[in-house]
Amino acid sequence: MDLGLKDRVYIVTGATRGLGNATARALADDGAKVIITGRDGASVGEAAAGLGPDVVGIAADNADPSAAQRLVDTARERFGRLDGILVSVGGPAPGFLADNTDDQWQTAFETVFLGAVRLARTAAAALGEGGVIGFVLSGSVHEPIAGLTISNGLRPGLAGFAKSLADELGPRGVRVVGVLPGRIDTDRVRELDALSGDAEAARTANEARIPLRRYGTPEEFGKTAAFLLSPAASYLTGVMVPVDGGARRGF
Repeated sequence: MDLGLKDRVYIVTGATRGLGNATARALADDGAKVIITGRDGASVGEAAAGLGPDVVGIAADNADPSAAQRLVDTARERFGRLDGILVSVGGPAPGFLADNTDDQWQTAFETVFLGAVRLARTAAAALGEGGVIGFVLSGSVHEPIAGLTISNGLRPGLAGFAKSLADELGPRGVRVVGVLPGRIDTDRVRELDALSGDAEAARTANEARIPLRRYGTPEEFGKTAAFLLSPAASYLTGVMVPVDGGARRGF
């Protein structure tokens, strides 16, 4: 199936590793040109080099108010256009109500929520018909995840923003989608499993609750996200797509 990605230009934030990196690889492998970001210049340069000649790495923090316009400008200067953006960011600090500090909440709001809003707003102003804005969210959009109170508070709000944005931008032919990873085998998920004190037992218990009885791979997530960002998904907008092996019990 031709996804129609050849020579299209995307920004993928938080793409030095994990889900963002897997999505950038899937896009580049199908012929797209990609701007990836990470907070550390050396890491993002190394990641870009590993993804191919049509991938450019930019050191940027989603929380930086100047980052969004700089990324859009870079896409236009290097590749002459912008077709879409995937907003991905590392998950906020884990913990329960009594564990998380005001500083942790504030930091998470600046990066996970406000940074994403700013990136989407800036991209929306630059995108034309056929453009797309994607958000990497979480299964906590639908069901709170124990021990991730900050994520439970912020992700559903961002999903609501994405849905509103889909209504606003739809008449211009710009799509908005959310991707909801479940237990994908990334460093972040392995760290969360380790918080239990027995990472192996936590993984076994989690896999038992997933209908496919295993964690997903970053590559599986990346290919799904790349499809949603591609012209092949041109009639999908305002949707929140779980990539979770069937773990979500609702329809």
